[in-house]
Amino acid sequence: MFWRKSYLWVLWVTFLLGGCSSLPSPFNPRMFESFGYQVAELFEREKKVVIDEEELAALNALDEIPLLWKSGVGESEIAKFHVVYEDNAIYVADENGLLVSLNPQTGEEIWTVKTKYPFSAGVGSGEGMVLMGTSKGEVLAYNTAGHTLWKAQVSSEILGPPQVNSDIVVVRTADARVYGLDAVDGQRKWVYQGATPTLTVRSAAGVVITQGAVFAGFAGGKMVAMSLFNGNVGWEAVVSQPRGVTELERMTDITSSPAIDDRLVCAAAYQGRVGCFQIIDGTQIWARESSSSAGLAMDSDYVYVTEDNGVLAAYDKRSGAGMWKQGKLGSKRLTAPLIDGHFIVIGDDKGFVNILRNYDGVVLARAATDGGAILSQPQRIPGGFVVQTANGGIFAFNSQF
Repeated sequence: MFWRKSYLWVLWVTFLLGGCSSLPSPFNPRMFESFGYQVAELFEREKKVVIDEEELAALNALDEIPLLWKSGVGESEIAKFHVVYEDNAIYVADENGLLVSLNPQTGEEIWTVKTKYPFSAGVGSGEGMVLMGTSKGEVLAYNTAGHTLWKAQVSSEILGPPQVNSDIVVVRTADARVYGLDAVDGQRKWVYQGATPTLTVRSAAGVVITQGAVFAGFAGGKMVAMSLFNGNVGWEAVVSQPRGVTELERMTDITSSPAIDDRLVCAAAYQGRVGCFQIIDGTQIWARESSSSAGLAMDSDYVYVTEDNGVLAAYDKRSGAGMWKQGKLGSKRLTAPLIDGHFIVIGDDKGFVNILRNYDGVVLARAATDGGAILSQPQRIPGGFVVQTANGGIFAFNSQF
């Protein structure tokens, strides 16, 4: 079984590195509830990261991003939750089964649903629905008033937020399956089985839906385009090929959702490459060496990639030429970037958010939250953006500073 192989391997690594106090305890019972553990994080935490004092001084001297309001839910020990904004409401959740709707102008609660389910993924929203996934493979659908619509069972833990389009809910599971469910009652319409190598990186990679197709990246560096309506594969493309001798060296998983416009779909792989492909047939337009476990975004000119060494890199969207890199953000663990007009918003594992200029990567402003790691991409709201920390803090900032 996948989870046994992955967990036993990580357990061996943890004992091998037993002198490192930053490593999580191998006997944490919550680890047994999920399929595997994020191997890459073990090695990143083992290294002692030292940020240059001059770099920190420059960041501390920046203008502060104005705080609009703050709220909170429970902390997250394992799950990576995404804040969503839909139909003039913000939806947030936590591992204890709490789902909350917030007013985007004030942060005040509109409604709260306290459930018995161990939420592991979300929030997804659209078409009048709010969607959550659980560690036991349950997909939960609510309406925008917080009332339960239906519950569906899939094969394993859900790590990425479910998506909905054209009355079909699409959800990805930890065992590399993608399900299409009827948005009316949750009945299964189709399922796709992706590759499952012996060793993978645990990630909250989800799917992206556009133009009647579902796009998803998988372990081994493969990206797949499948029909939203029946799950049939339209094309497959190789973003990155495994390299190296050991299983650890050969991990080149796509651990984040693709970025898409009306012509291109781009994806980045851990220990691999970033590449852009034609949506219509998967023809590769360009590819460059890169390693990203956090994700990427694009605008009309550039593809912005959060690389694993704490660097935000910009590549020309048409040719893949490197345009700029910004590596002085005070952290080696950054979120996927959010494009907000001419600005880029990015969070880090120390609870800071930064605003950069899109054409040259210059850092313009910065703000602190509650010190908890920001793990998912910031979310745009009217007049600003909102982030969720691992401590459960919800912080909304004004990007018009």
